Amino acid sequence: MTSFQRREQLIEVGRALFAAKGFEATSVEEIATNAKVSKPIVYEHFGGKEGLYAVVVDREMQTLTNALATALAEPSEHPRQIVERAALTLLTYIEEHTDGFQVLVRDSPSTDPAGSFYSLLGDVSIRVEDLLTEAFKKQHLPARGVPYYAQMLVGMTVFTGQYWADRRKVGKEQLAAYIVDLAWHGLSRLSPRPELRYESEKARREASRAAERAAKETARDATREAQRNGVADAGAGTAGTTAAAFSDGPAADDASAAISTVSIVSTKPVQPSQPASRTAKDTAGKVRHTEGLTDSDLL
Repeated sequence: MTSFQRREQLIEVGRALFAAKGFEATSVEEIATNAKVSKPIVYEHFGGKEGLYAVVVDREMQTLTNALATALAEPSEHPRQIVERAALTLLTYIEEHTDGFQVLVRDSPSTDPAGSFYSLLGDVSIRVEDLLTEAFKKQHLPARGVPYYAQMLVGMTVFTGQYWADRRKVGKEQLAAYIVDLAWHGLSRLSPRPELRYESEKARREASRAAERAAKETARDATREAQRNGVADAGAGTAGTTAAAFSDGPAADDASAAISTVSIVSTKPVQPSQPASRTAKDTAGKVRHTEGLTDSDLL
């Protein structure tokens, strides 16, 4: 095996170990054992595990950077096409360089070079910012939120890819479609002045005012109902007082007497009327009988 071949072998072995165990948990002895070489060979090529780790990271960074740069190289294309290509590019890298991706997203050592995975994400975010700035201008949206939207898009894609690297229950294109669907529908419906609808201070103040208005309206309704019930009760009380006044005292006696009289009169049998001719005869007879009598006779 040539020196170049040995170097490449050590890089592959180191990448697999760093991906599986992380930098801190991987030792030079373990690297040498897996490569079937002695420890001095590792030191000879890389000076230690830090040097080997730096080479692995640098290679993976270069591969991913080139792929993403190509995906974002055509700003004149439809924005959705750019989003689709960028998502597919990252997922393709994860699919084809799984160990390299795991190395990049693992905790970095304190000796990690400036060109780390997160610095790469920063570079990608800046490129996405440029694309979003142009798109925002066309849609007349304020550019103040562009850096944050760029970070959201990159972070969403990267962390989704990291989750998918260990749980590949859907295909690469299907996952890319999920990412694009969420990202694109969010971007296509951005508000010029977005705000929280329920949990902001403004929303809470409005909710408090609405509750106060509802409480006042409820109190007014209760007052009106109480007033209506009070009028009804007063009318019933007046009628009861009047009835009570007639049930006791002289007025009640007079009323009872009047009622009794009416009852007697109404129940006494009515005598049939005497014929007019008979009444006239009786009167004439009485007159003839009393003719010729003196006053003393009459008395």
